[in-house]
Amino acid sequence: MLTTFQRLWRNLIGRKDEKTAVLPNVESQSEATAQIINIDLEIAPNDPLIAFAQNNRGVIEVERLNLISPALHQLREAGIQLILPLVSQSELIGLVSLGQRMSDQEYSSDDRKFLVDLGIQAAPALRVAQLVRQQQLEFAERQRIEQELKVARLIQQTLLPQALPKIEGYQLTAYYQPAREVGGDFYDFIYFEDGKIGLIVADVTDKGVPAALVMATTRTLLRAAAERLADPGAVLAWTNDVLVAEIPPRMFVTCFYAVLDPATGHFCYANAGHDVAYRYTAAGVVELRATGMPLGLMPGMRYEAKETTLDGGDYVLMYSDGLVEAHDPHGEMFGFPRLQTMLGMHDDGATLNDFLLDQLAGFTGPSWEQEDDVTLVVLQRHKPAAKLSKGVVFEVLSALGNERLAMVRVAEIVQDVGLPANRLEKLKTAVAEATMNAMEHGNQYDASIPVKIAVALEETAVLHMHGEINAAADAALTAAYSEAEQQQPTAVTLDFKGVDYINSTGIALIVGLLARARQAQRPLTAVGLSDHYREIFTITRLSDFMEIL
Repeated sequence: MLTTFQRLWRNLIGRKDEKTAVLPNVESQSEATAQIINIDLEIAPNDPLIAFAQNNRGVIEVERLNLISPALHQLREAGIQLILPLVSQSELIGLVSLGQRMSDQEYSSDDRKFLVDLGIQAAPALRVAQLVRQQQLEFAERQRIEQELKVARLIQQTLLPQALPKIEGYQLTAYYQPAREVGGDFYDFIYFEDGKIGLIVADVTDKGVPAALVMATTRTLLRAAAERLADPGAVLAWTNDVLVAEIPPRMFVTCFYAVLDPATGHFCYANAGHDVAYRYTAAGVVELRATGMPLGLMPGMRYEAKETTLDGGDYVLMYSDGLVEAHDPHGEMFGFPRLQTMLGMHDDGATLNDFLLDQLAGFTGPSWEQEDDVTLVVLQRHKPAAKLSKGVVFEVLSALGNERLAMVRVAEIVQDVGLPANRLEKLKTAVAEATMNAMEHGNQYDASIPVKIAVALEETAVLHMHGEINAAADAALTAAYSEAEQQQPTAVTLDFKGVDYINSTGIALIVGLLARARQAQRPLTAVGLSDHYREIFTITRLSDFMEIL
């Protein structure tokens, strides 16, 4: 006769309110009813009963155990007589506990053997159920995180400027790369009716949705304050007082805020615990320091406002700590001194972001995992162009190597124009190539025939053409010329160095450009023509209406 087990419980380690596992039985003459009793049992990981059950795989009699164990005490109080450890892959995953039999008889050897067989089958099944449950929870958590990141990305995409301001006489560039899918950095620009412009670079502690929400709140507060208050320090103070009551615990915002007057170069700024900005000048690199606590930490804070004036050629770098706090493979930090040194080596604000990112990549190495958001905003005031009172003309003999003489002479002539270093190098290269072509193809290196070089400062638009000029190039060529006209240049240069072929339709297109240039009284110049197309331009008399170099 099979025996009914009364009060059969399964208590999983470390979990409350588990349902009881009941093994029913039907006797031959009468039906016995199993009584289900739930035990609210939580076993601590360091309870001695855990170690004992781990090392004893068979049926364990509770009364025979001599352990100082809170769990064992609870089992005895509940009337538990036997426990069976459930072990899977050498890991204890549960206990089967049994109270007194309904017949009040002792558990027999057959009963114990049945329990052992039950445990052998139940342990793997329970383990699989636990793993499935764990996977379900992890999947649900991933979905939750993905949804949060989707919301945060949407918030951030809405906040970051879609286009950079175009400020006459200035060049503005920006770069932003979050360390995670959604970062805590942001930058913004505020346009004022008097022509001034506000510049913001900020960093919110934390990442994800919380940072995105704080970012949105801070941006709104800064804009509201800037509309009413002219002083950058007052803007930060008002924003801080409002943000203190709204920001979640243990979060704050560092912020650099400045107002530029483009007409004068006046640059007024304040800093709320953000990394110091740098101003590049011809005399060296200057720190733009101003004192102030991060936003959202304490009410009633005061923020110092400082001011400076940007001269032609000066630029200001505003950035986040993801740049200076990056580490190389040996743990060395990029740091402020390194950054300041590199700024002193680079005078072109337009290419500064690319330069710094190249330096950062070389410092951190190819296996670097970005540690924090990297934000770079650079504002440079153009250097006034020096006007050449008249064109400078000089000659060099058509001898091999004299292209270098022409290159050096042109560089000397334009040294006061204030060209950025990269543009000066491009000019020198172009002069050397043009001079070499003239000496080789035009004069066949006849030393008796000099190459005449004229240097003049003009606002010239250059159209670089590539591939074939035919009917298919009509739309692109017309659009490029129209875009060049919007710059209102004094002259237009057509660069043919990348052109492979010009058919009769292409010649007609060039004639059309020539007509537009003559109508606007803009001189048209052609450079980079091969000998073949020089001859065609002569035959078609295009050379009568444009200068060919």
